[in-house]
Amino acid sequence: MSDDSSTDGRLTGHAGAHAVEVARAHGVETMFTLSGAHVFPLYDGAVNATPPMRILDVRHEQTAAFAAEATGKLTRTPGLAVLTAGPGVTNGTSAIAQAQFAGSPMVVLGGRAPQNRWGQGSLQELDQPPIMAPIAKQSRTVPTAPEVAAGFDEAFTLAGSSHRGPVFVDVPMDELFNAAEVDRPAAPTRTRTEPDGDRLRDIGRLLGEARRPVLILGSDVWLDGAEDAALRLVEGLGVPTITNGMGRGLVPGGHPLLVTKARGAALNGADLVVVVGTPLDFRLGYGVFGGKQEGTSPARVVHVADSDAQVSTHAALAASASGDLTLALDGIRSAVESLSSRPDWASWVTELQDSVKAAVERDSALLTATADPIHPARIYGELVPRLAEDAVVIGDGGDFVSFAGKFVEPQRPGGWLDPGPYGCLGAGMGAAIAARLVRPSSQVVLLYGDGAAGMSLMDVDTLVRHDLPVVMVCGNNSAWALEKGPMQMLYGYDVAADLAPATRYDEVVKALGGAGETVTDPAQIGPAMDRAFASGVPYLVNVITDVEAAYPRATFGI
Repeated sequence: MSDDSSTDGRLTGHAGAHAVEVARAHGVETMFTLSGAHVFPLYDGAVNATPPMRILDVRHEQTAAFAAEATGKLTRTPGLAVLTAGPGVTNGTSAIAQAQFAGSPMVVLGGRAPQNRWGQGSLQELDQPPIMAPIAKQSRTVPTAPEVAAGFDEAFTLAGSSHRGPVFVDVPMDELFNAAEVDRPAAPTRTRTEPDGDRLRDIGRLLGEARRPVLILGSDVWLDGAEDAALRLVEGLGVPTITNGMGRGLVPGGHPLLVTKARGAALNGADLVVVVGTPLDFRLGYGVFGGKQEGTSPARVVHVADSDAQVSTHAALAASASGDLTLALDGIRSAVESLSSRPDWASWVTELQDSVKAAVERDSALLTATADPIHPARIYGELVPRLAEDAVVIGDGGDFVSFAGKFVEPQRPGGWLDPGPYGCLGAGMGAAIAARLVRPSSQVVLLYGDGAAGMSLMDVDTLVRHDLPVVMVCGNNSAWALEKGPMQMLYGYDVAADLAPATRYDEVVKALGGAGETVTDPAQIGPAMDRAFASGVPYLVNVITDVEAAYPRATFGI
């Protein structure tokens, strides 16, 4: 038992209890972990905290780390994963890398072999920070018990500061058990970086000159808490907008200025593209838009980021700005509104709205398809009308989840989770656990490709043990479809791309204490989803789909 006691200005007791106190001060409510002796003091600190901190234990450390990463995305304060030494830490590596690519705030505390035996070959003795250094904002060992509180406070502050990301800290096992009395770190505060006003006015001027502008809003707009400013800008200026990543929902699905469904027409026809809160990576053509038709020029490009280091250095930019995104977005809006003459984009907006309507009409045939085997789009034709306004939808898959990106348009920000530019399968179960804890009254829907399902379904056991009902929908085409099609295109054949046909993933869920069913008739997809939402338990709808119905894509991510 911990003998920890805290006074207003001091922390007493063992270092594990200090770490818990600091984490709670930074907004942590749940510790995600898989039991390991190297981190027992963290558990003791959580059990004996006032009130106790929730300990959510999983079946694979990857799930704990992905849950912490998703918690950071959903709450916009760092999530916490506590991983035991050696393989416990290395099992969390992919989630840490995903957080680095996605800008997700999270802290990973790793166990570490005891300092008093270092170099003698104790269990799982490994110098872990050098492994994590390339994929974390900071990666270090806190060597002694008296340094844990300050070191952990620094970790949370850094993880939650722009540009957000993961921080890894490990502490020797013997030092975690050791007692110390230290000053309580000061209450965390947020520092806002003021964007350069001249740069914002330059962007306003470019918008004033543009005839066919497009605004792209990405994940960092949500993560920086700038969702209200984003909608003020879109509606105040009347600028057509595309959203991606956790930017989905910033402009509600069906909004007349949301033109994501006309993405090709918008980006190919634009003369100015203003990208806010997302990198100019492969998802955005590396920052080159339009200019594909003879006699046309590429659009001018503006990049606005939450920190200077995130502004593109490879793209040809007409202007850029960095800093607090609420201040940046409001500043751009003010700059345009102060122009001597306001731009008129009505005809451009109408053109894109017509493209959106045409896309909706084209999509309707797929969303209602009666094909046998089932076209994966039909699943979304049944799912989307059943989603509540505050639903959290999680994508974990390749081809099947690509369809989700096309058909699911959230009504609120913070309701969409996917692996982001790192493209890591297996992240969905941890994200679903996090979403159910953070949004206890919302629908939580995990969209699985069958390949991704095989990476994390064992943690349905975690859902069951902790009473976390989640609806899982598996698009089961018995293949790694994202690789099968391109391989056939390149070589005329494919290898290592097929899975066992029509695997009963629902039976796996049942064996672990959940429920589910397999669907082969498109008319039964909707009723199966209704049963899933009404069940109150982890429930998997396993839909057998047509492997030949591949998502039409223009890039393979390179």
